[in-house]
Amino acid sequence: MKIIVDADACPVKEIILKTAEKYNIPVVMVTDTSHIMDLPCEVITVDKGRDSADIAIANLAKKGDIAVTQDYGLACMLMAKGSHTVNQNGFLYTDKNIDQLLMRRHISAKQRRGGKRSGHINARTAEDDRRFEECLVSLIQSLI
Repeated sequence: MKIIVDADACPVKEIILKTAEKYNIPVVMVTDTSHIMDLPCEVITVDKGRDSADIAIANLAKKGDIAVTQDYGLACMLMAKGSHTVNQNGFLYTDKNIDQLLMRRHISAKQRRGGKRSGHINARTAEDDRRFEECLVSLIQSLI
């Protein structure tokens, strides 16, 4: 088991590294060339092309791995491979929620193409970080 992180815009990298160290789980951060990461884990840098990091993550993930991403489409692909997939906001992607999340993404994209502006995104809070850490720890504990 390893933790694979869609690291380009991931705000919880430090929490992941701290938790992985506690449970002795290797971490792989995947990023594109627009980001430079000097972290105490394996970092895979891919071309800046559209979805290049997602493709690398999907190819890297194996059954039983843990993946952290905010990308619902990538999460769906990883779930199909048997990976346990966690959102940075502290919830697991499951068979019960992925269809609704993908539909919401589709509707939002359709509205944006029609000229509708997205709503305000709230700033990340300590509560968001706490919720993510609890979710990750709970998942790891259920797997070991």
